[in-house]
Amino acid sequence: MTPQAQWRALRNASTDQSVKDQKLKAGTFKRIVGFAKPYKKQLSVFLFMVVLDAILTVASPLILKQLIDKGVVPHNGRVVTQLALLVAFFALFDAGINLVLRWHSSQIGEGLIYDLRTQVFSHVQKQSIAFFTRTQTGALISRLNSDVIGAQQAFTSTLSGVISNALSLILVVGAMLTLSWQITLASLLMIPFFILPTKWIGKRLQGLTRESFNVNAEMSSTMTERFNVSGALLVNIYGDGKAEGENFRSKARKVADIGIKSAVLNRAFFSVLTTIAAIATAFAYGIGGHLAISKTITIGTLLAITTLLARLYGPLTSLSTVRIDVMMALISFERVFEVLDLEPMVKDPLTPKSFPSHQPNVTFNNVKFSYPKADEISLASLEVVAKKEIVESGEVLKGISFEVKPGTLTAIVGPSGAGKSTISGLIPRLYDVTEGSIEINGVDIRDVLITELRSTIGVVTQDSHMFHDSIKTNLLYARNEATEEDLWAACNAAQIGDFIRTLPNGLDTVVGERGHRLSGGEKQRLAIARLLLKAPKIVILDEATAHLDSENEALVQDALKIALKDRTSIVIAHRLSTVVQADHILVLENGLIAERGTHDELVALKGLYFDLYQRQSLSPGN
Repeated sequence: MTPQAQWRALRNASTDQSVKDQKLKAGTFKRIVGFAKPYKKQLSVFLFMVVLDAILTVASPLILKQLIDKGVVPHNGRVVTQLALLVAFFALFDAGINLVLRWHSSQIGEGLIYDLRTQVFSHVQKQSIAFFTRTQTGALISRLNSDVIGAQQAFTSTLSGVISNALSLILVVGAMLTLSWQITLASLLMIPFFILPTKWIGKRLQGLTRESFNVNAEMSSTMTERFNVSGALLVNIYGDGKAEGENFRSKARKVADIGIKSAVLNRAFFSVLTTIAAIATAFAYGIGGHLAISKTITIGTLLAITTLLARLYGPLTSLSTVRIDVMMALISFERVFEVLDLEPMVKDPLTPKSFPSHQPNVTFNNVKFSYPKADEISLASLEVVAKKEIVESGEVLKGISFEVKPGTLTAIVGPSGAGKSTISGLIPRLYDVTEGSIEINGVDIRDVLITELRSTIGVVTQDSHMFHDSIKTNLLYARNEATEEDLWAACNAAQIGDFIRTLPNGLDTVVGERGHRLSGGEKQRLAIARLLLKAPKIVILDEATAHLDSENEALVQDALKIALKDRTSIVIAHRLSTVVQADHILVLENGLIAERGTHDELVALKGLYFDLYQRQSLSPGN
């Protein structure tokens, strides 16, 4: 039994046997075949080479028989030379076949990985924000990595393995029966001694494998949470370094202990298979030797049959777990399909309209909204990915109506949880309204292509995200064709240009993960520069100055004056000092508009706005 065959047997033994009992969804196999269609020519050549390789497995021992019986025994040097050269030719030919096999398998495998990954990535990008708020990033990344690789193995490792092993087994057993049915029957009686240790050790390896996955996941989770800026800050401020070290060491120790147990079991597994194979070969030599002495078989037949015997048990062991191999590959495909089958909650219309080109006005018509439930957006059978909702959000907006006129600034204020940020998410269709409609220039935003809608809107949030890349790359995300002059113009207008010029690498300075190398004010001004570069017709500011000190807030406010000029603007604010100059102010409470008017009108009303105003010590007396 070759080392490769032993390794395949070990891998199969350590695989979770429960997968063979799982049921696949109807139509899964048909979809899988659909993915293989672009590669049918390569698959045909690949499978032909697999068959040819299996035939060569039997050919060499049979040539060896002729070399001994017709060359060595009768002392015929010419035959020995010819057959030795033929064996060498077959060896070279087999090496060539294996190179061609590897080339085609990589072409098919990498092509399938590319197709699946790009489809999954594109599909996930279309999902609503609600999907991302309920999913674990690591689980989604696993779909793009582990499951996609597992799926492509259905056409490379699994399919070729089944055909190769089945054909090799038929040819080897057929050749052995032809050479000596007595040795063949004796060899087949040894099969249980290969299968039983595989099952016995396999069960223990399965348990260790599952435990290894769990403890490795725990250790990886600990590292992921600590090895980022936010996690490191929390550990440094609140954490106990000694306790953190002990916690990690305990998890790393578990991983190490499982690794030791697995290594011992692996060695035991290989030793058992090697020993049984050696015993089986010894039996074959013993029986065959007696048969050769009695002239029942030739010496060449004896050597050929013992060579074939080494190629018998590997395919047998692999085929004993073929159902598991096939199911593992098919389940990987099904897990990928589950992502692809998840319909986005926000979709493009079938017959899209376009907005009129004039300056936009935004109208909310009796808008009601409730956040979607987990079962409406989660991946149905994947509890690892989708987290169950403990408390339903209820109706966040309860029928609100208002209009933002072209070129004006409307501020939305109110206590926390009133629904202010929900409004900012509905306009660019991060979510869709439950009832009512939102119109821009009289056109329902659901009737317009999502790309067209979002191209007219610019948003700055209280914690603007920056990719771990250069300032230039983060700015170009808004308008990829922008020149360096455009970048500097936007930065100057956003009051961040002078700061960038002081940096050694200027626009090529890397901002760090989530922009943590920048201060809060610098990051917000950079976000405003990105917005100016996009030059949207509608601007939404969602608590854009909430976390800034007075100095940075003043700089950001100066930048915002330029960003909001002559644009239809909606500003969501907690600090009322930032909205006193608004053309119109809406006061939200419990999902309803409690008050509306200008700053002076609302102060004179002495209602909820006036109470908020007084709490922030902004009354005329202060």
